[in-house]
Amino acid sequence: MLKDNFGRIHNYLRISLTDNCNFRCTYCMPQEEMEWMPQSRLMSADEIVELAEVFVELGVTKIRLTGGEPLVRKDAGDIIQRLSKLPVELSLTTNGILVPKYIDLLKESGVKSINVSLDTLSPEKFKRLTRRDQFQQVWDSIMLLLEEGFRVKINAVAMLGQIEDELVDFIQLTKKYPLHIRFIEFMPFQGNSWDSKKVLTAGEMLKIAGSKLDFKKLTDKPHSTAKKYKVSGYAGTFAFITTMSEHFCGSCNRLRLTADGKIKNCLFGKDELDLLGRLRNGEDVKSLIHESLAKKHAILGGQFSADYQLTQADKIENRSMIKIGG
Repeated sequence: MLKDNFGRIHNYLRISLTDNCNFRCTYCMPQEEMEWMPQSRLMSADEIVELAEVFVELGVTKIRLTGGEPLVRKDAGDIIQRLSKLPVELSLTTNGILVPKYIDLLKESGVKSINVSLDTLSPEKFKRLTRRDQFQQVWDSIMLLLEEGFRVKINAVAMLGQIEDELVDFIQLTKKYPLHIRFIEFMPFQGNSWDSKKVLTAGEMLKIAGSKLDFKKLTDKPHSTAKKYKVSGYAGTFAFITTMSEHFCGSCNRLRLTADGKIKNCLFGKDELDLLGRLRNGEDVKSLIHESLAKKHAILGGQFSADYQLTQADKIENRSMIKIGG
């Protein structure tokens, strides 16, 4: 059992397959031209599977594959197939572009749930945010996933000045489609120009939604990061991930493994321990996993307070979002 000093049991592992991506989202990458990790620094497929097996032995029951964009990795299919043989719930976060290529493999591997990142329903705004003109491909992938019976969550980063006029449109998608829309409060990472004034809180978004729609609060699952709602009679749901305005650290059950094999005990934490280095040296990695848990802070990686308006982004020591892995 993976338990930290605050009694939180960790059974959910997020594994980044790569820091590379075929999009260049402005809130995720500091600039268009990025330097990617050399192949030698990345975990190989064998190393990913071996480390995943260790985590499963220690009690992990759910694994989510992230990136960058996990499906740009050439051996992503092999990794998915091999991890699917472990006794875990396997899921994936993607931008959707390569979903058609992998749809059959995902079904065969028993993947049931896919998160698709989509921050706007406007093709023009999409092009501006991602620096790519591929909105239609993403939308077609979402429709394909629904047709093939996947549970589809859409992750939309909610930045002030960008999401307000589309908030209700996103929710209206759940009338016809069994989609689960999740609005994510804008979070601070290295190089993403975060400012507290750019945060649109869940409370503010609820007021916008409530002015046009009648909905009810749903019961949230244990360890859920999303506060869920539903418009009566609609096929899907919508939710808010309130990292900035109302953190959920008290029930955290997540650990992260970066593409270069570092364990992070918190999305916002600066502490990283080198599991891959120890694995390559033939040394025990279990003790390092427990050491990482012992270092976990009570809230927000110990880097800022619960009042996000007091956060000084330039004082936070962390990687950029794409280097962490979602």
